[in-house]
Amino acid sequence: MVDVDTVAAAVEPVVAASGLDLYDVELLGSPRARTLRVAVDGPDGVDLDTVAALSEALSPVLDATPSVAAACPGRYTLEVTSPGLERRLRTPAHFRGALGATVSVKTRSAGGALRRRGSLLSADDDGIDVRFDTGDEHVRYDDVLQARTVFEWGPAAASRPSRTRREVPSR
Repeated sequence: MVDVDTVAAAVEPVVAASGLDLYDVELLGSPRARTLRVAVDGPDGVDLDTVAALSEALSPVLDATPSVAAACPGRYTLEVTSPGLERRLRTPAHFRGALGATVSVKTRSAGGALRRRGSLLSADDDGIDVRFDTGDEHVRYDDVLQARTVFEWGPAAASRPSRTRREVPSR
């Protein structure tokens, strides 16, 4: 089992020195083809040049840190990325950062698992409050199997006025 907290502790100072925030660390894939994904974010997001520079800065730190070698033995490919529009929500800080957003939450239920969509109202150290179609509900973190923000396409996004659009008077 990989200790992502040890990896996160090793990369966080480098990420912070670049003016970004460490969003998440995860190890994906099979033992033969593993990817160490380091997701970072900043006040204005991240661009490709920033991701490339951070990848160059993180690689030697990960290679030279004995605790990382012990926590993440073997070969892996380093992937530095942004969390994206539809962000995985895993920690209380992730949920606090998504307050007011539409979220998809998969929870444990008596019949197995239940996935629902709603608006994230609040988040504390024990769980989240979500406004589902069926009403407001408190969901404990222990009952959350998966959660992510949902980017909604459609009329709400299209109806925002453009800076270049001018109104034409009707006749």
